Amino acid sequence: MDTAMPRIRTEVQVMFFDTDCGGVVSNIAYLRFIEIARTLLAEELGLALAEMAETQRYPVVVHTEIDYCRAAKLGDRLVIEGWLDQLERARFWCAFRIARPKDSMLIAECRQSLALIEMPAGKLLRLPESWEKYRSPRNGGL
Repeated sequence: MDTAMPRIRTEVQVMFFDTDCGGVVSNIAYLRFIEIARTLLAEELGLALAEMAETQRYPVVVHTEIDYCRAAKLGDRLVIEGWLDQLERARFWCAFRIARPKDSMLIAECRQSLALIEMPAGKLLRLPESWEKYRSPRNGGL
């Protein structure tokens, strides 16, 4: 039985602090939008914020790939979709899509590799056994 990968969807409105002097969203703001979506996706995966603080186990970004397709501007409402894309032995990949619904424009696409780390030692952890249900041949079957 193939279990669908967890997905989330959230919305943001572009604020003044997200933009440059021309009213165009700064590239760093897109990473903040993705951070919001990634936090919601972590909760879907059983990594709630309060629990992370208690156990000192955190998902840490190892690698980010982002393609900026179109500019978003001050006042735009954007939809960010995120999903668990791939599992490896000790890392996992999340993918994100940012779109502007009013004109159906794709704004940016992103993919991030993460690892679970136990602090303060910075110890790399295996992925939770409960995630095994998301493994499939397309995910490497590892």
